Amino acid sequence: MLPQVPVSEKRLDDYRPIVGEETIAEIRALAQPLRGARVVHINATAYGGGVAEILQTLVPLMRDVGLEAEWQVIEGADEFFNVTKACHNGLQGMDIPFTDEMKAIWQRYNEANARRLEGEYDFIIVHDPQPAGLLHYHGRAGGKHWVWRCHIDTSQPNPAYWEFFVPYISRYDAAIFTMREYVGPGVSFRHLAIMPPTIDPLSPKNAPMSPEEARRTVARFGVDVRRPLIVQVSRFDPWKDPLGVIDAYRIVKREMPQVQLALVGSMAADDPEGWTYLDRTIRHAGEDWDIYILHNFHGCGEPGGERVPDRRRRGGPEVAAGGVRAGRGGGALEGEAGGRGERGRHPAAGDRRGDGLSGEQRG
Repeated sequence: MLPQVPVSEKRLDDYRPIVGEETIAEIRALAQPLRGARVVHINATAYGGGVAEILQTLVPLMRDVGLEAEWQVIEGADEFFNVTKACHNGLQGMDIPFTDEMKAIWQRYNEANARRLEGEYDFIIVHDPQPAGLLHYHGRAGGKHWVWRCHIDTSQPNPAYWEFFVPYISRYDAAIFTMREYVGPGVSFRHLAIMPPTIDPLSPKNAPMSPEEARRTVARFGVDVRRPLIVQVSRFDPWKDPLGVIDAYRIVKREMPQVQLALVGSMAADDPEGWTYLDRTIRHAGEDWDIYILHNFHGCGEPGGERVPDRRRRGGPEVAAGGVRAGRGGGALEGEAGGRGERGRHPAAGDRRGDGLSGEQRG
């Protein structure tokens, strides 16, 4: 059996003050015909990425409206996740090779995970390219309806990757994309749904925080709260372009020497490349002590760790939303939720002083 991810209880009614009675009633009415339906979401990691963050809220809310929802994750070694990261990049258009060996690794792990998928479900929702082969290798037994949920932009894919994936994803009964423009060329689905990105306004990182707590949190990581601060909160990933954000910060610093930069990242279990790109980011920062780098393994933004202050909390920064290609798009929304509706305003801070708590510094 695939590993099951435990989730905390959430109540749809708790969102009534935010979205209003009419929206809550509409959701419950739409869910009524589906009460008792068995639903399983399957993705590649239980923490660290945007998909995991969505499912931490979506699965318990589906349960609250009467669906029997579960969340399971596939398993694999580094060789598999190195390949799936390349697939993530290639499907978004990066010019990188896709060898027969890489294809064989992806196929082998998908087949192995498909053998471990057990149970009877009304809906099996498979997220992103990592487990996209489950339907092919498992067959339709055990699932009345199979859905592929794509969280990335496949509008201009590397042809080698797209041609490989199309036969697998086109088998699904339905597909869900973030934007219609993100659907790759030449593929058709029996049903296609467009679902824009969302955030959970009641999650710890979006919950209200007093100005005093915000200042304490930012200062804990060595940031001078009296000085201007530019922040990007994202994975350490070429598509989020932290190196470009550093370059932009350096341009600003010529005119505003007192400015600081914080790059706060999220390291996911299914993203071995993230650690390599973190190293590149640290090297690019060099010996600039006004650049702060922190990630969730240091306790920033994770349950039980430091919450990330947003702009409402008066931590002081203006926030950059860098990135070459967006997938889920939640970072910009979180910034809008916490600021004045400008793209990507979402301050936080990390420290590069390498004390094991407040960040890392490498040569």
